[in-house]
Amino acid sequence: MRRGTLLARRSNTWPAQPKCRNKGRAIDVRIGKLSSSGLQGRGSQPGRLAQWSRKLVSVLVLVASVTALALIVESQHGQRMFGDPLQGMPDPGSVQSREAAVFNQSEESRYRALSEFVAKRYRVSQDVSFDLVSLAHQEGNRVQLDPLLIIAVIAIESRFNPIAESGAGAKGLMQIIPKYHTDKLEEFGGEQAVFDPATNIQVGSRILREYIRRTGNIGIALQMYAGALGDTEDQYTTKVLNERRRLQQVLSSPPRASSPDA
Repeated sequence: MRRGTLLARRSNTWPAQPKCRNKGRAIDVRIGKLSSSGLQGRGSQPGRLAQWSRKLVSVLVLVASVTALALIVESQHGQRMFGDPLQGMPDPGSVQSREAAVFNQSEESRYRALSEFVAKRYRVSQDVSFDLVSLAHQEGNRVQLDPLLIIAVIAIESRFNPIAESGAGAKGLMQIIPKYHTDKLEEFGGEQAVFDPATNIQVGSRILREYIRRTGNIGIALQMYAGALGDTEDQYTTKVLNERRRLQQVLSSPPRASSPDA
């Protein structure tokens, strides 16, 4: 009896099962905001940040690669991969370079023609004659003296022999007498420098230029240079000017085609 009573009391106190109005239907249970946008806004925010970081790094790497490639192409080929805002405008540096290149080409052609003439006429090496012609032009431009006149004086005085020496003590290409021009030779190391071709041409050109300024007449200056002011026929002047005329004809004549042997 006691056991039955306990059972009956248990069944009387057991809570009744609540009735569900949505029986047989799906129940949408919401705990806070669990929508798809909410999940993306909270749970995936670090992932999106990492994704943007990776994209930014990729863009930076791409920009660095393109810049490096542009620098390599420009350094090797002198071409720009991107538009230059100054493109189309003449570059002063490039214009000057082109002018210098044209000038050097014409200058070398002039030296070649003169050196070939000198080498054949005076039987000297063409390499040596080219160097002497170049030195004459360099010093002539420096002291404002016709380079062809300097070459003509060398031809008459020494026939392009750098160690020529006369009985009167004249030495070198332009037959300078050292005892009369020690002050000019001192700048180059003394009298022993008179046989140096470059020194001899520099000193001889300065002496001739000084005589021209002093007299105001090329003929008289040449006679003074040769120490022949007493020559009323001006034979030395005639020789030098005739030689300069030949050199001028070499430059005025059209260039000849080189033979296969040459």
